[in-house]
Amino acid sequence: MALEAIRSSRGSLHILDQLLLPGQSRYEAVESVQQAWEVIRAMKVRGAPAIALVGCLSLVVELQAGAGGPGLAALMHFVRERLSFLVTARPTAVNMARAARDLADAAAREAEQDGATEEAVRERVIRYAEAMLEQDLKDNRRIGDLGAQDLLAKAAPGGGKVTVLTHCNTGALATAGYGTALGVIRSLHSLGRLEHAFCTETRPYNQGARLTAFELVYEHIPATLITDSMSAAAMAHKDVSAVVVGADRVVANGDTANKVGTYQLAIAAKHHGIPFYVAAPSSSCDLRLQTGADITIEERPGQELTDVNASRRPPALPLSPPGIGVWNPAFDVTPHELITGGIITELGVFTPDQLHAAL
Repeated sequence: MALEAIRSSRGSLHILDQLLLPGQSRYEAVESVQQAWEVIRAMKVRGAPAIALVGCLSLVVELQAGAGGPGLAALMHFVRERLSFLVTARPTAVNMARAARDLADAAAREAEQDGATEEAVRERVIRYAEAMLEQDLKDNRRIGDLGAQDLLAKAAPGGGKVTVLTHCNTGALATAGYGTALGVIRSLHSLGRLEHAFCTETRPYNQGARLTAFELVYEHIPATLITDSMSAAAMAHKDVSAVVVGADRVVANGDTANKVGTYQLAIAAKHHGIPFYVAAPSSSCDLRLQTGADITIEERPGQELTDVNASRRPPALPLSPPGIGVWNPAFDVTPHELITGGIITELGVFTPDQLHAAL
């Protein structure tokens, strides 16, 4: 059975509480936009594609229950207001903002039709949001296959197997299914061309140790967990063929925001002459921003660093002395010149300078 971060049917939405993994698999009902905002902010659901999907599908739950009326004008205001609210949950990932804009535009187009009714607009929004789930899964499989082909051509042109290092969680748990960077690893494994995968623990939330390792074991993919600080040593001593990571936002010049720790991986890969790839759907590309300096970087509570278990479930145990200052950015920006393998999207694999024209 495939892993599912999101279970949705019309009027019903459940998310796998990722704070409980790997010890417990429990699905939680999401019955409102407010609750979706809360589970996204608390990181019970995370990963840029999954955030957008859960946000939009939570609006479906409310619309199916009759919220937003009466009247077409009231419905349009409701849709825009709820989508704008969802965008504030995790500001760095662009997928939610893009999905909100696309969904609002779909509603507006339907409302502009001759004889438009509240019921027709409501149905249009519901169907559009539901289609996002299926499209994300298709895009992920395409990303995985395109990325695997390009990686093999660059890292193993003579044939043979490759060893890939990845960071954070970019698999089925972060998307509608299959995954982006982890999807590339899945595709390599299905081709019989993956020798081994290394996943970082990904401090301070440990998405790699808790989630990526969980997915790799679940899929019977040969893999090893390492600490973030072991990455350069792994590149030097473990025959790493390529590094593949995800992205929460890719801007016009190819600079990329991803889970904090990605930037140092790119630097280490450059030093060792190892191709560094970013795998993300085109919905993660924000060509309105010119460089990574324009990206808003979310900062998380300092307690995630200072207390054991603060990022998951209580009780939290002190890890650092009271009074110490903490800087806890959730993301960092990798400059485009360090993305030496390419940016893998469902539309193809591009160098950073090709991205703007390609999209």
